[in-house]
Amino acid sequence: MLSIAGFAVIIPERMSIFLFSYLFDLIFGDPEGFPHPIRAMGKLILFFEKRLRGKGTEIEERLKGLLLAILVIGVTSGSVYTLLYFAKTLSPSLYWVVAVYLGYTALSLKDLRDKAKAVVYALERKDLSEARKSLSRIVGRDTERFNKEDITRATVESIAENTNDGIIAPLFYLILGGPTLAFAYKAINTLDSMVGYKNETYLHFGWASARLDDLANFIPARISGFLISLASLITGKGLKEPLEIMLQHGRKHPSPNSGLSEAAMAGALGIKLGGPASYQGKVLYKPYLGRRQREIEIPLIDEALRITMIASVLMVSMGIAVRWIG
Repeated sequence: MLSIAGFAVIIPERMSIFLFSYLFDLIFGDPEGFPHPIRAMGKLILFFEKRLRGKGTEIEERLKGLLLAILVIGVTSGSVYTLLYFAKTLSPSLYWVVAVYLGYTALSLKDLRDKAKAVVYALERKDLSEARKSLSRIVGRDTERFNKEDITRATVESIAENTNDGIIAPLFYLILGGPTLAFAYKAINTLDSMVGYKNETYLHFGWASARLDDLANFIPARISGFLISLASLITGKGLKEPLEIMLQHGRKHPSPNSGLSEAAMAGALGIKLGGPASYQGKVLYKPYLGRRQREIEIPLIDEALRITMIASVLMVSMGIAVRWIG
């Protein structure tokens, strides 16, 4: 067997890191009970939030929220950089193993597929209670009153959104700057998912996290929308509709980024996504994306997963081309 150093002569080091990170995620996913840096990141956010968030003026809360973001991103990316630095001083092979492990934990393709398939299995057994429970693991909205169509639609929306947040964007930053930059992105994305809400509690405190997430996802979200459209073409669903819906409807979404991948997926599947959704008892009215040309049925979830898988392969192929040229 070739040493890692010898292997890197055939495949450049950074290319092999993101390629094997992707392959490991496909194989292993996120096993239950296995130590995962993202869960540690969540605990870090809670630790700092408890010490920073409190009653104050709008400016004070925004400044404390900005400090939270700086601390979490700094500690996360600094820890990854330091770990990789010391691994490299000990052994190039150890550095490669640590970098691949970190890169793998920044991705969530298999985990998304497994959780979405759990929803499918429950729906096929007509167990709506279990389907709602499985859905609650991948969405933040209230699912208690969802019927079969609601569950299917919400699952497809989650797949579309996570195609960017959990797959394309981390791959983009992994290709661009290795595990350190990928984890800086994951810190921003996790901050947004935990404190970036426009409610009374987090409106000002989570402002910085939400704006940083908008900035970090600006380019990846557009790549995601394009790759979903291209995957639609590859699966025989056509290119025109997803591109058209993405360009026309994607901008309707309150987020400058989230609507793009959802609109492209809606166009690819020929369905309408969006509409009112309840979060912790509060109803939010999101714009409708897409045109309803088909009924919302269970097989749409597998179709969405297939498109996401192809989009991820396309992203990895782009990364290989970019790193090879570079």
